[in-house]
Amino acid sequence: MKTYENSYTNGEITVTYQPKKCIHAEKCAEGLSEVFRTTVIPWINLDAAESQKIIRQIKKCPSGALSFCKNQQKEAC
Repeated sequence: MKTYENSYTNGEITVTYQPKKCIHAEKCAEGLSEVFRTTVIPWINLDAAESQKIIRQIKKCPSGALSFCKNQQKEAC
């Protein structure tokens, strides 16, 4: 079985997905479907929206399965 990397970056931010925490509320896809695509692998496309917009959507994740770090602050995350 192939495993997929659960970290994605656009150079400015890095988004991490923890599938075991996910409750599949789909808040991410409902709010920003061009970034969080439920029918495509890799399912996160950070080039589809501005980083600030992605960050705002990640903060709405009810389970905490999605998180982010700004790349210049990555050591602290």
